[in-house]
Amino acid sequence: MSLIIPKNYHKKLLPETTEVAIKMVKDAFQKRLSESLNLRRVTAPLFVLKGTGINDDLNGVESPVSFKIKDMGGKSAEVVHSLAKWKRMKLGSYGIAPGYGLYTDMNAIRSDEELDNLHSLYVDQWDWEKTINKEDRNLEYLKQTVKKIYQAIRQTENDVYVQFPHITPRLPEEIKFIHAQELLDRYPDLPPKERELEALKEYGAIFLIGIGAPLSNGEPHDGRAPDYDDWISENSDGFKGLNGDILVYDSVLETAFELSSMGIRVSPESLNEQLNVRNEEKRKELPFHKKLLDGYLPYSIGGGIGQSRLCMFLLQKAHIGEVQASIWPESQMEECKKAGIDLL
Repeated sequence: MSLIIPKNYHKKLLPETTEVAIKMVKDAFQKRLSESLNLRRVTAPLFVLKGTGINDDLNGVESPVSFKIKDMGGKSAEVVHSLAKWKRMKLGSYGIAPGYGLYTDMNAIRSDEELDNLHSLYVDQWDWEKTINKEDRNLEYLKQTVKKIYQAIRQTENDVYVQFPHITPRLPEEIKFIHAQELLDRYPDLPPKERELEALKEYGAIFLIGIGAPLSNGEPHDGRAPDYDDWISENSDGFKGLNGDILVYDSVLETAFELSSMGIRVSPESLNEQLNVRNEEKRKELPFHKKLLDGYLPYSIGGGIGQSRLCMFLLQKAHIGEVQASIWPESQMEECKKAGIDLL
């Protein structure tokens, strides 16, 4: 995705009012998220020690920002990419019962991002994780959870409308569930992102199931690390995958807009299989992976929901820099300024 400048873009909120709206969206949504999923807030780290297996490697190619710790003998720390594995360890250490979980404010630096309307060097999201029973590791439980999150998003969208009546709600009443293989079957000649866009033009909001496992063309719809989401187990639809993305259609940019990546987490069995598929058996000796394989970590479901992404979508902004303070290429800042897009 390259920079998109919408034709005749008109900001619906001035920068000062936008700051008020951002706080309102964040306060309202996290309250609804915690209530609907039985989550309590915890404090999260900005960085973790290198070599523990706790940090996520996302698609497997992104390099974390790292630094040496003078007072720890030169050990290296890494700024987190996300907290998928850290949260699961917290569930275990806090002894959180099935049906309950935690959420936190995750702040990350992703220096390999290609900067555009939706992607920033700075990533802020609500990372959440919930303990489940083994029998909850199924597609229906995943769908029920997605529906709860989606309704929290829609209710927050209505809050924005009540406060700012000129920002009209856009989300459909229901979210459509569709598997990545179904999208490929429907649009075999289109690349993954264009398949998403075609589906979103039809449905408005989809939960795209099965991110990470190879499809019938031999390629995954998108990358996913092998050690948090379960993308290899067969589900009740006859496809592989107990994970996915919440995607919505953004009428401002006329593009697909990812709000959340989430899923049922790997079991010891699916972790072992996914590591083998990716030729990452060496990870089995890392502290996190050993704990999971030895059965010391609880079964769980979890994900991340972009804070700036959600604010950008609900406030109908054209660039994530309108709701988040970061740094951008000079040329991008100039283009945005000419179009009336105020970057913070």
